Amino acid sequence: MATIIGGITTSHVPAIGRAIARNLQADPYFKPFFDGFPPIHDWLATAKPDVAVVIYNDHGLNFFLDKMPTFAVGAAPEYRNADEGWGIPVVPPFRGEQGLSWHLIESLIGEDFDLTTCQEMLVDHAFTLPMALLWPGTEAWPVKVVPVCINTVQFPLPSAARVYKLGEAIGRAIRSWDADQRVVVIGTGGLSHQLDGERAGFINKDFDLKFMDSLLSDPTWATKYSITDLVELTGTQGVELLMWLATRGALGEQVRQVHRNYHIPISNTAAGTLALECR
Repeated sequence: MATIIGGITTSHVPAIGRAIARNLQADPYFKPFFDGFPPIHDWLATAKPDVAVVIYNDHGLNFFLDKMPTFAVGAAPEYRNADEGWGIPVVPPFRGEQGLSWHLIESLIGEDFDLTTCQEMLVDHAFTLPMALLWPGTEAWPVKVVPVCINTVQFPLPSAARVYKLGEAIGRAIRSWDADQRVVVIGTGGLSHQLDGERAGFINKDFDLKFMDSLLSDPTWATKYSITDLVELTGTQGVELLMWLATRGALGEQVRQVHRNYHIPISNTAAGTLALECR
């Protein structure tokens, strides 16, 4: 059976991709964020995952407001991105792990999660930037991937409790996959930020840090909040922490912290990174 080795959560701000493209990792503005990754690189080099299940939210590249699934799972042999602007370069294509994709789809539908199954799928910066952060400078990705997309754009959004349960179901599905493969779960987005409206630039550091702590000590803590509560506490785009919750749900009860980092601002966004190992 497959093994979940751990999970990594991180932000996916487009400015990060522009910084990578311009080799600004050592720039004083960006350095505190990029300095959070070498310990995770070391852990990945030791843990050697074969597959990455990437839980993210699409920003209009693959889905738009006229067709916005609540949950979607990729089942393609390959995933490509496109020029989204912001100075983010197109990266090499990602190899899909179709065996796990179909097992995951069948398992989640078997647990009464209604999914959109995508046999063709583009992936945007929310997917590509975390991969570039975790495996920098690669010309061929060392892992196969399964994209899992959660709607955080078009209301109504799935509740935090529902998303955590989705993560738990993803974890059960991965562990029941009949393959000798090591799987890392990656959740991307957040933390607190709001890009528009009267509260543009809003960041809630106290909530962010408490949320990160809770993923170790009380992982369902944030599920007590409604989506409206989370928007109030974290900003309109801060609800991307749903991907962090799904990732934590997949890991099971016992985890240990490998590394964490928190830095503001990155383009008016609180940028967090957390790596957890399953025990």
